[in-house]
Amino acid sequence: MPTNHEPVEPTTPWPSVYTANGSGYGTEEHSVYRKHMDTRERLTDDEQQVTAADIARLAGVTRAAVSNWRRRHDDFPSPTGGTSSSPLFPLAQIRAWLEQQNKGATESPEIRLWNTLRGDYPGSTLAGLADLAEYFLDDSLRGLSDEAAAVARAMAEKTSPEQVIGALTERFLKSHERSGTASVSTPRMIRALTALLGDEATSVFDPACGTGELLFCVGSSGAARAGQDADPEAARFATARARLQGLSSTEIRTGDSLRSDQWPDHRAALVVCDPPPTNPDWGREELLMDPRWELALPPKVESELAWLQHAYAHTTPGGQAAVVMSTSAAYRRTGRRIRAELVRRGLLTHVIALPAGLAASHSQPVHLWLLRRPTGAGDTATAVRMWDLGATAPEGPWTLPQDTGAEVALIDLLDDEVDLTPARHLAPDLDELPKALASARKDLRRLAGELGELLPVLEPGTPERFDNEVRIGDLIDAGLAELSGDELRAADERLDTDFLIGFLNSPANTRRSTSASGTHRTDARTARVPKMGVQDQRRYGTAFRSLAEFERRAKELAALAERVTQLTREGLTSGALDPRDSGEES
Repeated sequence: MPTNHEPVEPTTPWPSVYTANGSGYGTEEHSVYRKHMDTRERLTDDEQQVTAADIARLAGVTRAAVSNWRRRHDDFPSPTGGTSSSPLFPLAQIRAWLEQQNKGATESPEIRLWNTLRGDYPGSTLAGLADLAEYFLDDSLRGLSDEAAAVARAMAEKTSPEQVIGALTERFLKSHERSGTASVSTPRMIRALTALLGDEATSVFDPACGTGELLFCVGSSGAARAGQDADPEAARFATARARLQGLSSTEIRTGDSLRSDQWPDHRAALVVCDPPPTNPDWGREELLMDPRWELALPPKVESELAWLQHAYAHTTPGGQAAVVMSTSAAYRRTGRRIRAELVRRGLLTHVIALPAGLAASHSQPVHLWLLRRPTGAGDTATAVRMWDLGATAPEGPWTLPQDTGAEVALIDLLDDEVDLTPARHLAPDLDELPKALASARKDLRRLAGELGELLPVLEPGTPERFDNEVRIGDLIDAGLAELSGDELRAADERLDTDFLIGFLNSPANTRRSTSASGTHRTDARTARVPKMGVQDQRRYGTAFRSLAEFERRAKELAALAERVTQLTREGLTSGALDPRDSGEES
């Protein structure tokens, strides 16, 4: 059994279908998996880690108060994980410190249940939520501890099982635990799409449904709902949630939607998709002749355009596909052919620019593309409606103003770039431009000042110490590491996950994975990592986490710099801004 508190993998396949009417539960495969889950190790309070937000909830204060405590109290517990911008603290030490300082508030049942589940299901809080939801349905404990079951039962008696699961789901979507689930939409994104898409659709399909939040929120109350997700725990949890909410016409299947579409003949009036993060290994080589690519074969680096066409392929005539896209998908040259076909055929109806702070995997703005499948010849769009809600607060409200937006004729989009960026086709609000530029410049200065602090502190080393290496494939074969898809992690306490991932992406391993033609495809099994003790591994792991955070924030800085440049150029050339004399103070 793995010893690094990782869940044991099932020895028999997961059932491929979960339905809200109860089929899929109680199968032999499911029972075998539950038995294996019962044998996994649980984290004690000494081993659990919490975020600053968790500490604030424990103490009944704001996050700002926690930050002040860290600065003012030398004895405040030191971080034991996470990153410099999002550190993790040992739960037991935090509880002891709060009690010693007389700062602890009475721990609410919800927080107690949440922390219990995190300890009972290390590395897989979603599995704990799924077990809890199923416990409310049939009283079977599965992997739940008696403590978790007792707290949950008491909470449900005061409210309802549905409300208990709803509160924990919202907490999960806001927590760092969601990072292990590819298909996760934030509460902000869900609120935005729910408002913008309306509630008229009588059938809804989500091919990357995750926990089901978006699937359940859009469409009419009695809509038939179908979904798919690659994470079996997410599919199981979403199905149990559907049953608790009384959404009986719901069926969710497990599998990679691009590589293994479990709904090949299914069509829906509304297909909604907030795709997983962009991944060049989405299966292009295996799917070269797939009939879903009606517009063109998606480029390897454009997995978003694969999801877009997959969503459109499942749209009934007259129905709508709504897909969350990165802002760069609107102008990248690699996707120009597919964008041109969307426009030329009159399939794209709206492009809505949404603000930063909605996406789960990054802090950049996103776009919402709306497609409509024609009912016949002549039933196609003659223009694309463009909206820019980039200045809207991430919390909303979400409405499309009647006096703004632009209807862009198809012929005006079909140039050499086929740029679908709304800001390019909308006249700017010159009255708001100085304020927008001042805010962007303030953010630019702040981020630039913080960036240098994120780099790990390093000193000269000795390259010879890395002469003794081991193949990651050998670590996997020995049961010390696990490889699930593209995700590599330690499966033994003698290894550190961040250390493994950091060296997996080293230039040396990258060179080994690059062919003579220049094609890059990382092969984790053939990659090599240096042999060193676990304490040294953790030092390197901490440095790699800091470096990853630096890289992420650097990209954020680059995007912000581009926005400042665009706003400044717009202000200077429109007359909304005047340059100061060189002698004036800034």
